[in-house]
Amino acid sequence: MVEISVVVPAWNAEKTLSATLSGLAGQRFDEEFEVIVVDDGSTDRTRALAERSAVVTRVLDGGRRGPAAARNLGAASAQGSILAFLDADCTPSPGWLAAGREALKNADLVLGETRPDPGEPLGPFDRTLWVIGLSPLFESANMFVRRELFQALRGFEGWLGPRNGKELGEDVWFGWRARRGGARVVASPVALAHHAVFPRSPVEFIAERWRLRFFPAMARRVPELRREFFYRRLFLNKRAAAFDAAAAAMAIALMRRNGAAIFAALPYTTILRDDIREGRARDSGGLKLAGARLAADAVGAAAMLYGSARSRSLLL
Repeated sequence: MVEISVVVPAWNAEKTLSATLSGLAGQRFDEEFEVIVVDDGSTDRTRALAERSAVVTRVLDGGRRGPAAARNLGAASAQGSILAFLDADCTPSPGWLAAGREALKNADLVLGETRPDPGEPLGPFDRTLWVIGLSPLFESANMFVRRELFQALRGFEGWLGPRNGKELGEDVWFGWRARRGGARVVASPVALAHHAVFPRSPVEFIAERWRLRFFPAMARRVPELRREFFYRRLFLNKRAAAFDAAAAAMAIALMRRNGAAIFAALPYTTILRDDIREGRARDSGGLKLAGARLAADAVGAAAMLYGSARSRSLLL
């Protein structure tokens, strides 16, 4: 029997899984722990890498049912009283496991800190992950949970996401069900993992914003997010609010020929000015960066309107 079971859901993760497993093999931890990799129907060398790793206890077939089902399958197979969930694109620091267990002494659920890999260059359009402090989104890329809490909640529930795309929202719903049930939830800055940086073109960066159409549904299921995450309860963030004000101002100015309305666009023009300065400082082109972010904001606004109509929950 072991105290801690590490569950790693993985799908087409051959480029990052080796670093994840090397990080687990290098843990400064005196006791035995098990590592369960759940291969969620990968078509690359993910399963072969996991099966060859000395740190992996067993590899399970997730059947391409998504991350929620993969984590649940791994937890069902686990022996430990502590479940440590780590994504296959995250590399744990040497003290990660010990820090997570220590934080659980006075908690039921711990969010570890997640930062971009400092060894990889991070461009303005690239994809990575930051989880600093107690995130209201409860990102499960780096999470420790007591088994009794996990069983009481019946694990993760996959409830939101496209049929043929990347599932999302299962960890948000898991965390808020835990909080509503009175679970002790804390963040641990020393249970640190580094998330891989994935290069992304401006077009891919813009297209990714269409996934924002799912956030109104989150706001409907978890209304606490309006208080703890969304800006002024109605907007995704401050930038989205500024874009919406600018778009409304332009429409009013054109339809009613009211030039005074254009002043409502000033906050967003200030944001674009800062984007231009950032692009110049990065040597990536000021207008290129500002233009891509402007297009991304427009796609995001359309996605939020679409999602608001579908879920009957207004979020802009």
